[in-house]
Amino acid sequence: MPLSMTGFGAAEGQVAGGTLRVEIRTVNHRFFNLAAKLTPELASLDPELKERLRKDFERGHIAVQVRWANPPAAGVRLTVNLERAREAAERLRELQAAVGQSGEIPLDLVARQPDVFAASESDAPVFAWPEIEPIVAEAARQCREGRLREGGVLATELLGRLDLMRIEARTIAAAAPGRLVRERDRLRGAVAQLLDGRPVDDQRLAQEIAFLAERLDITEELVRLGAHLDACRAALSSTGPVGKQLGFLAQELGREVNTIGSKANDVAMQHAVVAMKGELERFREQLENLE
Repeated sequence: MPLSMTGFGAAEGQVAGGTLRVEIRTVNHRFFNLAAKLTPELASLDPELKERLRKDFERGHIAVQVRWANPPAAGVRLTVNLERAREAAERLRELQAAVGQSGEIPLDLVARQPDVFAASESDAPVFAWPEIEPIVAEAARQCREGRLREGGVLATELLGRLDLMRIEARTIAAAAPGRLVRERDRLRGAVAQLLDGRPVDDQRLAQEIAFLAERLDITEELVRLGAHLDACRAALSSTGPVGKQLGFLAQELGREVNTIGSKANDVAMQHAVVAMKGELERFREQLENLE
């Protein structure tokens, strides 16, 4: 089953005591085009993110947002201002002397003095890719599931276009023999009129009719057209990226249809060629959404 290039997936997980959310949105693009938006502390993981997503997406525009649904709590640590502690102890000794007391200054008394201890945020935690990867993988899985569902719908639509082109090809194949007979009769009539009753060189006329039949013959084009239609159907029944392959086959189909059209000097055949071109154009438009 082919994959659409349109999809969405999201997942959340616990990282460093917080809840991290990963959202992936994809739309059609000729190549793999990643646009990742990460929080500043996770920006260094961009290369790992790109490498991981390449395993799930062959091509398409992949917009990824990584954000905190619930940020981790900031750590707090105490720092000692030794200079302030020494100054506080010295002032306490001066106070002792002033009031006529002696003895050691208790440490807890020094510690209670202003600015001896200061609270500050601890260094930001370092986030490792193995913590983030499972959340990214789950979001990518959900996105691929959506792409697969839409790919099934697109495949059904494309197979219908192929069937309509095959019907028109059968119409052309059925009209081709009668067209040659009419051309033969037209050529005989034109030659007879030009000769105005004089005898016709049957050998030369047969040779001209053979040349005409060869020039108007579309057997090879119809065979190749049928083979390309079969190849398109086989690709749509396979699993994995098939958009580029189908794009090439669509070009080949267009080449055969144009060649048949150049040889189709018959109203029914020309109508069928026009109908095939219309279906082929709609087929190509839908291909833009396949991976």
